[in-house]
Amino acid sequence: MAASRTSSVPRVDPLTHSLTGVLMSRAGLDRLTPRAPWILLLAANAPDCDIVSAFGGSLNYLHYHRHITHSLVMLPVLPLACVLVVRLVSRKPLNWLGAYVIALIGVSSHLIFDLTNIYGVRLLLPFSGRWLRWDITGVIDFWIWGVLLLAIFAPAVVRLVNSEIGATNRAKGGARRGFAIFALVFLVLYDGARSVAHARAVDTLESRIYNGSAPRRVAALASQNPFRWRGLVETPESYVIQDINLLGEFDPSAGHPYYKPESSPAFDTARRIEVFQDFLRFSQYPFWQITPTDEMDGGTRVEVMDLRFGDPQDPSFVATAILDAHRQVTRAWFEFGPARPR
Repeated sequence: MAASRTSSVPRVDPLTHSLTGVLMSRAGLDRLTPRAPWILLLAANAPDCDIVSAFGGSLNYLHYHRHITHSLVMLPVLPLACVLVVRLVSRKPLNWLGAYVIALIGVSSHLIFDLTNIYGVRLLLPFSGRWLRWDITGVIDFWIWGVLLLAIFAPAVVRLVNSEIGATNRAKGGARRGFAIFALVFLVLYDGARSVAHARAVDTLESRIYNGSAPRRVAALASQNPFRWRGLVETPESYVIQDINLLGEFDPSAGHPYYKPESSPAFDTARRIEVFQDFLRFSQYPFWQITPTDEMDGGTRVEVMDLRFGDPQDPSFVATAILDAHRQVTRAWFEFGPARPR
């Protein structure tokens, strides 16, 4: 039985990686070698070469995205590949040591960005498939976009003003470097502040009782507002989803509980399917559902979703199986978007 597939894939953020690469070059790394901007632009995006796995369908992409190219074992290799590509395409000499150093910085910046968001990254492959994540930013953060774009385009405005007043080229170059350094410092301070806010949100969730039960584990997931987080709490009986406003009072009774279903042989059957096994290796907060299906008499539909990315009312990242009356699997598939009838 082959798994069904869809073409839908989650968003990636090449803009943040690309702008960071360019700004690192402007901040001073361009002094280490000719063609530094191109090396850093390529290196800052290099781990996402695994995007080609999307051509194999959603399940293939889920398995291979942020796979070996995002691991520490490839960290020394990808920079060398980037330097070789730029050297071959440009056909001009480089400072090999300087080029490799800045390419290493570019690839490292990509891994750090991916580590900060809720999707996570498998840094320890091939020795461990564990997903590591800090949960302090979303996959896309508009505050980061705004500051990086400002740092890219503001020097053009400064150049225009300087040309009117006859400023020297040195002053123009200083503006480019100054805005680049400002943006990179902002990234460090912004993620540091979000880390503090995230820790406070987690502490808030862990210190409460939910429907008479203490939490087994909690997660605070980022939104665009640094003071607002999506709380996800697991208790022995349920998952509770609740928004947290760090500037206001927190009421644990205001959350929406989703009660865990009782164990079912249908769930055991689904766990043996390759689609579900691949998904469960990725999912951090799996929530199971079982419902009758109209496709056949006595048939059932088994679903498991990752509550980090949705909920039963608005599901995302969902593995689905259709079982007949004898609990034989007739179809199974995975999709990133809302589960749809098939």
